[in-house]
Order: sequence, then C-alpha cells, then structure tokens
Amino acid sequence: MSAGTGDRGGLFADGADSGRTDRGRPDRGAVPGGGTVMFSDAPGCGGPSAAPASARPGAGAASVPRARPAPRPRPGGVPAGHLGAGRWGKVAQRIVPDDLQPDALRLELTELGDAFRAYQRRTEPDLAVLAELHDRKARAFALWADVTGDASLREEADRAATAARTTREMDVNRRGIPVDGEGPVVERLLTRGQGVHARRVLEHVRAGSPLPEAEARLAVLMLTLRAARAGTGNVTGQDLIGWLQGDAERVLQQLVDVGWLRLPEDVSADDALTSRPEEPTQVTVPTLLPTEPRPFSFGKVTRARLSGWAQKVVGDRKLRKKKAGAATRLLAVYTAAHSRPDGRLGGAGEDVGLALDTVASFCAVRPEDVAEHAGVLIAAGWLVEEADTAGGRLRGRLAERVLPLSGLL
Repeated sequence: MSAGTGDRGGLFADGADSGRTDRGRPDRGAVPGGGTVMFSDAPGCGGPSAAPASARPGAGAASVPRARPAPRPRPGGVPAGHLGAGRWGKVAQRIVPDDLQPDALRLELTELGDAFRAYQRRTEPDLAVLAELHDRKARAFALWADVTGDASLREEADRAATAARTTREMDVNRRGIPVDGEGPVVERLLTRGQGVHARRVLEHVRAGSPLPEAEARLAVLMLTLRAARAGTGNVTGQDLIGWLQGDAERVLQQLVDVGWLRLPEDVSADDALTSRPEEPTQVTVPTLLPTEPRPFSFGKVTRARLSGWAQKVVGDRKLRKKKAGAATRLLAVYTAAHSRPDGRLGGAGEDVGLALDTVASFCAVRPEDVAEHAGVLIAAGWLVEEADTAGGRLRGRLAERVLPLSGLL
C-alpha cells in the first residue's frame, strides 16, 4: 500500500501502549534459537490458557490426555477455526500462512492487514497513523523474510520503510515545522513534493511562454495551472482582472491570436472579462490537452493546491497595496517557489541564492532590473533583507508572514 495524502495528526511512539504487549503469552513469540518476538500493536491474549494452573477448574485433579477433534471443514473446503473466526489472514495482497511461526508474527501480519483495510475505510486521512502502519509493516515483513528466506518479502519491507519516511515527512510538512528549531510552527500550503511540481511548472512557463512580456507570462502561468490536468480550465472575469488589471483584455486576445489559448466559439475576450463565478468561461490550452505529450505528472489534488498557492501569491494584499506590476508578482512567485523552509532563497551550499539570469528570464526583465523589483518586494514585506545581486545571484529571505508559501527546497 502506498502513502496517501492527508492533513493533520500527531505522531505517536511505537509501543506507547505498553499494557497491550505485557499481556502476551511467554511462548507466543518464540523463535528458533531462543529469544522472543513482540509487536507493540499485538493485543493481549486472555482466556483460560493464560490463567495460572491453580485458577483453572480441576487444577488439583490428575489430568487425562484426550484427543482433540480435527477442525470441521467449512463449505468450499476451508477448515473452520482459522484465526478464530474462519478467516484467512491477508496483508499487502499476500495470504498469511496458517502455520507461520512464530505465532506472534502470524498474528501481527493478520492484524496489520485488518488495520490497513480499516484505514482505507476512514472518512478522513491521518498521515501519522498511516506512517505508523508502514513502520509496523516494515518490521513484520523483515521478520517474515528472515523466517522464510523469501527475498520478495525483504523488498516489500524496504518499500514499507521508505513509505513510512515519506508519509511522516508529508505529515510534518502539512502540520508545519519550527523555524530554526524554535518559534511558532509554520502551516505550509505545499508539501515538499508539491513544491517540486511547482518549480517544474515555473520552468515550463519560463521556457515555453509564447509572448515575451511580463503580463503575458503571468497570464500563461495562471492559465497553465488552471488547465494543467486536462488542457481545459475555468476562469472568471474577476480572475483575469485580478491578475492583469487593465491589461486583461489585451493580453487575453494576444494569447488567442498566437494560438496558445482557445476560447469557446461564442465567447470573445471581452465576454470572458464579464463572466461570473456561477458561469465561468472555459478556456483551452491546446499544448496541455491529453492528446499532447504530458509536461506534468501530478494529480487533480496537487493541481488544485498549486493553483491556489499561485493565486495567494499573485493576489497578496500587500503586493496589491504597493501596486506591484506583473514582473514584480512573477518575482514573488519565483522567490516563494525557490526558498528553503526557513525562507532563504536557493539551495544550501556555496551557490546560495538564485541565478540572476534565470530569475530575469522567468520575470521577463533584464538581469540588471531584478534588484529594482526585489526592492518592491522588500517594501511590501515579502522579503526581509536587502536584495543582494552580487556575483550574478539573487540572495535574500522571505518574510515570516510569507513562510507558509515557501516551496520547501
């Protein structure tokens, strides 16, 4: 089972419910060569066999051995009594052998399969719970591989361990992480994986925009995110005017004229500007239609998340108050997407910061003009440090209020 998506949920330590492991029978987890295998989530074993001999009826009488009747076959030839209820244990599309030893391993694999199926029936996902299930699966399958010598079980254990790490990282990203190990938790809009997708979209727009000016580049970015999955998307007049202000009709018509964008036959660019949320205009980006080579691989949830992220950046209230133009807002998008969790621009190492030529190419400005637009971002409280463009790189850091929008490099 692969890692899914979800929202919040606290992580819990393996074996926290120690009372559940303390009640296991001493012989239940015995393995060849000595030692005992215990699983933190295995339930206790009650019943007469677990009680002291003195507490059982007839403890003082001589015991008389008697033969135990064989399990009565169930319809279809399945013996009764499997797992105590006539069920076959199954986990990860594998049947758990009824005679698998140690007994603790057989029970853990059976319960683990039930736990995964119960998780799938949840109405709301919980990534912390899912990560713990993957951890249990990794441990159980590793032991299963040791017992049977089956290499495919070892591979399954390794995949489960990787899934546990990935799922836990997703949970941390969703719930937020402390900045520099201190201070308040930051609620992130994107996960690390979604940040990777965001940067791919930005590079696609940088390299493939049909028109050179910043206004067209901004429209191409936002429309690409709307149509990224199926080649079509809905926009309203409020969207277009919010992105492009007074240039909306001109830019939209230019994109139609060069063939990058298609409007419905009975809809003009002016009509699109008057469309309302209850009757949006459906636009088509031919290069993103399913019949064309797919430039992106993300699903509908990630597409919606990326579109919402870009909308938050472009529509930032303080950028609007500073009357930031298209190039400045493109720079805001680029710096957000290419920042680390602490807000610093660019990756770690000697090449800290962003390549000035690439930034300028995306924003449709000259490299020497990037500092001017960065100054507007500083005035709007988007960046907190004086922009440094020495050595052909843009250095800086996102303001604390912008950290939720970081692309998590």
